[in-house]
Order: sequence, then structure tokens, then C-alpha cells
Amino acid sequence: MAVQGPFKVAFGDVFPFGAFVKGGVEPVRDFDRSTRENFVQARDKDTGELVWAVEVLDADPESKGTFKVKLSGPVQPVVPEAPAGFPFVPVEFEGLAVTPYVNSGTGRLAYSLKAAAVRPANFKGGAGRNSGKDSAAKDAA
Repeated sequence: MAVQGPFKVAFGDVFPFGAFVKGGVEPVRDFDRSTRENFVQARDKDTGELVWAVEVLDADPESKGTFKVKLSGPVQPVVPEAPAGFPFVPVEFEGLAVTPYVNSGTGRLAYSLKAAAVRPANFKGGAGRNSGKDSAAKDAA
């Protein structure tokens, strides 16, 4: 089969309304190598770099709860600062990839998100994939 591993996706396809980081960047636990007394940080299977995670709020009004996006790197990634008056940080993820899997607890299809980098969101044309269409429609009116 030609399709194996994570699917590369555009940020706007996954987050058409934008995304917000809630909290900071945390190391991901390697459950196979860690013990109760000794925390071992996970490493990316392809690159060997350390794996980090951020808790993300999807700005889609129909989205439920939060989820984690994993980032790999030799050092802890830095999340941009929240704009004045905002409790969360609007961000965009570069090099986003989705890995589908079956949740063993529920038996339902779930998705793991991994990104190459995180950067401040670009609000110039709005967020997500619809921004260009909306801007063009407003300009034409």
C-alpha cells in the first residue's frame, strides 16, 4: 500500500477557524522506558529528537474540549506570547501531520497531530482556509 505513516496536511484544513495554545510546552513521557520513579522523555521515531506537546483549543465553535499537538526538536520549543488581554495564544502549526488510529478504550477512530514548528497566527486575512475566499468575496462586493 502506498499510504503509510502520518498524512501531511495544511494547517487551514485541520483548523479552518484557527487554533489557540492553552498553557505551555511539556515533555512527552516515553511510557516504555519510563518508570514510576524515573521519567524518560519520548524521542521521535524518525529523527531521534525529543518530543514535546502543547494543549490546543480548536477555534471551531463545534469543537469539543482540548487536545495535544506534538512537536519534535533538540530543545523545548517556545510558544509565542499571548496578545494583551488574551488568555490563550493564537498559533499556526508548520509541517502538520495527522496519524489516524483506533482508540483502544472507545474503539473509535482518533487522530494524533504532530507538527514541525509552532508560530504566531497570521490574522491579516483571517484564520484558516476560508480566509482567502471570504476576503475575495468582500473585496468583490
